[in-house]
Amino acid sequence: MSKALIFGHQNPDTDAIVAAKAFAYYQTQMGFDVEAVALGNPNMETNFVLNHFDEPAPRVIKTVANEVDTVMLVDHNEAQQSVSDLDKVMVSHVVDHHRIANFQTDQPLYYRAEPVGCTSTILTEMFDESKIEIPAKLAGLMLSAIISDTLLLQSPTTTDADREAVRALAEISGEDVQSYGIAMLKAGTNLAAKSDKELIDGDAKSFYMAGRSVRIGQINTVDLADVLDRQAGLEKEMQAEMAADGYDLFITLATNVLNSDSEMIVAGEPKSVIEKAFNTTLTDNRASLPGVVSRKKQVVPPLTAAFNA
Repeated sequence: MSKALIFGHQNPDTDAIVAAKAFAYYQTQMGFDVEAVALGNPNMETNFVLNHFDEPAPRVIKTVANEVDTVMLVDHNEAQQSVSDLDKVMVSHVVDHHRIANFQTDQPLYYRAEPVGCTSTILTEMFDESKIEIPAKLAGLMLSAIISDTLLLQSPTTTDADREAVRALAEISGEDVQSYGIAMLKAGTNLAAKSDKELIDGDAKSFYMAGRSVRIGQINTVDLADVLDRQAGLEKEMQAEMAADGYDLFITLATNVLNSDSEMIVAGEPKSVIEKAFNTTLTDNRASLPGVVSRKKQVVPPLTAAFNA
C-alpha cells in the first residue's frame, strides 16, 4: 500500500492542522500508510494549541505529485483552496464540513461531509463509530479545533453534534473548556505582531461565484478598533493582491470573538452585490455586520445568492 498525504486547506487554521493529524492517526489505526502535512505554517492560535499540548507542527508542503500518488483532504474540497497540483494525484478520501464546489474525481472515493461546526466533530464521530480510542493529547487538539471553528460554541454553525464532541473530548483530555477556550481564542488575536499583508492572508479563502473570483479573509480580534485603525494599510494590501492574483472582489471580515460582531472591509467590484447580500450600505468601503461570525454560513451563502440573482 503506497503512502498518502493528508492535509487541510491553504492558510491553515487550527481545524485544518488538527483534522489532518486526527485523520492521519485514524487512518494509521485502519492500516493505511499516511502522513499529516500542511499547506502553510500554523497561525498564532494554532501555535498556542500545539505548544499547549507539546505537539510538533506538521511538515509544510508546496506540491504533492513529487511525493505521492494519493492524497486525502480534510476541512476543504474546493480545488482553489487546496494544493496547487491536486489534479495530478488521486483523491481517495475527503472529510469536510463546507459546501462542495469545483471538485471532481476520476475514480470513486470515500467522502464524508456533514453540516456541523468543525471537521474535528465529524472525526470524533468516526472514531466512535470505528471503536478507536482517542488518545488524551489528540482529544485536546481536536477539542481546540472545535472551540476555534465554533468560537467556543457561540457561532451559528454550532450543532448538537459539536456540543457532544466537545463534552466527550474535554472528558478525555481533562481540559476545562471555558477557561482554556478563552485563553486559546485570545492567543490568536495579537494583531500588533502581524503586518497588514499577514492579516489579510492569515485566514483567507478563494471562491468562484457566478464567474467572479472572490477572496474572503477573516481576522479574529478582541477589539475591532485594532483592525479598523489599520484599514488604509489593509485596503492597500488587498488591492495589491487583487492585481497580482486576479481577484474581482476582496472582503476582509474583522470579527470580535468575545461579542460575535463583525466589520467588513471591501475592495474591488461589484460593491452593489455586497450591499444587496447583506442589506447594508458601504461607507468608506466598510460596513457593520452585527452577529455575523461565520464565513461559511453567514457570508458565503448570501453573497453567492446575490451574485446569482
